[in-house]
Amino acid sequence: MFKKLKGILLFLVVVGLVISLVGCNHSTDAANAEVRKVVILTNGDDEAVAAMENALKGAGYEGKYVVQSLGTSELGGKLMAEGDKIDANLVTMSSYFVQSAQEKHNMFKDLSFTTNALEKYPSYYTPILANTGSIFINTEVIKEKGLPMPTSIKDLTKPEFKGLVSIPNIMDSSTGWLLVQAIITQYGEKAGKTILHKLIANVGPHLESSGSGPIKKVQAGEVAAGFGLRHQAVLAKEQGAPIDYIDPTEGNFSLTESIAVVKKDDATTKLAMKMAEVIIKNGRKELLNYYPVALYKGETISDVHKPAHTKKFEKPLTVDLLQQHQQFFNSAK
Repeated sequence: MFKKLKGILLFLVVVGLVISLVGCNHSTDAANAEVRKVVILTNGDDEAVAAMENALKGAGYEGKYVVQSLGTSELGGKLMAEGDKIDANLVTMSSYFVQSAQEKHNMFKDLSFTTNALEKYPSYYTPILANTGSIFINTEVIKEKGLPMPTSIKDLTKPEFKGLVSIPNIMDSSTGWLLVQAIITQYGEKAGKTILHKLIANVGPHLESSGSGPIKKVQAGEVAAGFGLRHQAVLAKEQGAPIDYIDPTEGNFSLTESIAVVKKDDATTKLAMKMAEVIIKNGRKELLNYYPVALYKGETISDVHKPAHTKKFEKPLTVDLLQQHQQFFNSAK
């Protein structure tokens, strides 16, 4: 009888220990879930990342997130391939990639905060910045070579600009897409292909793999003219470089980069949503210094940053459309 009672007591002790350990494990798991850092994947450049981090740190989120920067094509590939299994809670990315990934995977949560954006966007993302394309020139090289002042992208196809033009390659840089959108919108695909062929011939070795490549070539005086991001040329001129910017008659097209929260069944999703709100509401002031395009109510920019010929492409911007325009670009070579 005593042995039997002893055995029962021993059994109860063991069961109690097991229950206690399981409870501890659940508590530990819950604690880990609460303190897990929000993972932010971004294609933003250094200035954009710094502005986002400054906003997060100012709101008391320092140490509660980790930022990883990836190229647009690399991050876009991850979004399209992995969906909500991606190793991120928060994504800032070219809007057309965000939209295409959502259509394929339904991977983003609807934003839970009011954005007050100037334009209407899907419920699952809102822009953090925008980039606008334009022509820019080196005034000294233009004068030295006796070149006419261009007013359009088509002007850069003139024989006298042979070897003196730099543009971004649409295969490597989304900035190159702004150029292609302008050409197709103004001239159509048939005539546009002829113009693009002549332009690429004039560009020669100055076809750049990054959006900032052309402005560097123009500033260095290696070429007389280029196409790229308008705000970079404005800044260079303000800093005293012999640079001027020209809004092409074909139009100033823009691309936005947006923020979206990945659907995750864990405690970080709510925190990621709060961080997204902080980045938009607290980070936009600094972002406007580098990307001066008003996106939200109450934002103002100086006249120098207002393009003369703002336009939008007639079709929604998607990954599929980008691929079509890449093929158009390659066929024009």
